[in-house]
Amino acid sequence: MNKRELLNYAKDFYEEDQLLELDHAIEYAKKAHTGQKRKSGEPYIIHPLAVAYTLVDWGMDIDTVLAGVLHDTVEDTDATLEEIENLFGRDVAFLVDGVTKVSQARAGMRDLNSYLPQTKDNLSKLLIAVGQDVRVIIIKLADRLHNMSTLQHMKPEKQIKIARESLEVFAPMADRLGMGRVRMQIEELAFSYLDPAEFKHLQSVMKKRLGKSTRKLGVVRTEVERELAKHNINVEINGRVKSIYSLYKKLVKLQGNIDDVYDLMALRIIVDNNEDCYRVLGILHSMYQPMISRIKDYIAVPKPNGYQSLHTTVLTPNKQIVEFQIRTQEMHDYAERGLAASFHYHEQKSSKDYTRKKGSSSTLPAQLQWITQLQEIASRLGEDEEISRDQLNIDLFGNRIFVYSPKGDIYNLPEGALPLDFAYLVHSDIARHAYSFRVNGMIHAFDKPLQNGDVVEVVTRKLSSPKQAWQELVTTSHARAKLRMQLRKLGLVESISSAAAIIRDKASRKQKS
Repeated sequence: MNKRELLNYAKDFYEEDQLLELDHAIEYAKKAHTGQKRKSGEPYIIHPLAVAYTLVDWGMDIDTVLAGVLHDTVEDTDATLEEIENLFGRDVAFLVDGVTKVSQARAGMRDLNSYLPQTKDNLSKLLIAVGQDVRVIIIKLADRLHNMSTLQHMKPEKQIKIARESLEVFAPMADRLGMGRVRMQIEELAFSYLDPAEFKHLQSVMKKRLGKSTRKLGVVRTEVERELAKHNINVEINGRVKSIYSLYKKLVKLQGNIDDVYDLMALRIIVDNNEDCYRVLGILHSMYQPMISRIKDYIAVPKPNGYQSLHTTVLTPNKQIVEFQIRTQEMHDYAERGLAASFHYHEQKSSKDYTRKKGSSSTLPAQLQWITQLQEIASRLGEDEEISRDQLNIDLFGNRIFVYSPKGDIYNLPEGALPLDFAYLVHSDIARHAYSFRVNGMIHAFDKPLQNGDVVEVVTRKLSSPKQAWQELVTTSHARAKLRMQLRKLGLVESISSAAAIIRDKASRKQKS
């Protein structure tokens, strides 16, 4: 990667004055990194240029690209934030500072055995700072992706350490941001270092299987194209190959039986609008025998990270099992690039709405509103203030579900959340008077977990009030905090503490006797 390649690629996406800024940033970074080398022996400037190239490819705004070029200058050279702000503006300096803080916070984690637990515990705190501008996350992912692609120049122990962190932290982070393509790239690279023998074995298995599948899928694809043309549906059909790491995870789940992996290669159908998605689904089911249990509507009920598509698996007359994914171009862009797609240069030259300091993040897709929580927490914290992961109340690594109010408002909860968690998320006053719950129109128990896509109604009564037993019926720290506050006002907290002390005392005396 060199300056000419980056500028040539960027010229199709940015205005002339922005390209001049990019040229200026490149020259500044080249001068700052003079004499520095990568582990490969190449000039260091290759790395920030590669990061910036990736950010251009993801459709990021010019400030993010400039920050990509400059992201290592403050940490690794004599450059200062004040100088960067004077030359490139406050936004760019803010982004560079954010990336630098994330890197410095991770720098002290040296022990391989304890590295991952420390990383996970610290990541929530790191992301509070990141939450001030979500573009920092995207720059870090571009940075990590290039570092992973050049990992062969590192010592083996360093390779393992970086690969583990990438698989356990950065891949899930990309997934939570809806950046499916980036997640897959990070997973593939990390897996190739963590288990090279298994990686090569599965590569070989995939190669043999795909040779046969490609020919058979070609026939099915032609059949589908002809049939959809008869219905005047404008489509683009492409093949989608399962990643090696995804195959590995599926085989672990299936106890090694690859014959049960139906989606090794799938056909992806891209159409113009939502209505055509469902029309195509109906046509496919009229052509082939659908496997009912494998029909999934992620358009009506998106995945927690915002992913949308229709999935169906069919059996052809030749007894071939084929999976189809049906989506619009907008859905496809989001599935590939997630949050980065929200910054596409055609739709939003400025990302001011996505920064805490410059505007509200209410314009984020509903599935990414957890970022708003990061921003709100960041605005309340002092620079050196500590915060526990439980206080953060955002599970960045676990699964999430999305449930709806009867009015259609969407709410983001951790998997396993209970009805009272939903009630407290809507409003603590509503939760305080909760008498019962209806989920999808049916009476729902207080202790029964909610499922993705549920429509939840809180049935209230004026005389209902919080009860001590509710402490066992909430799972989120937000709900626990609100409930405890209400119990304290009712004078119940002390009695709860006293009861707990009595129980502990009895248990202690019983053990002694």
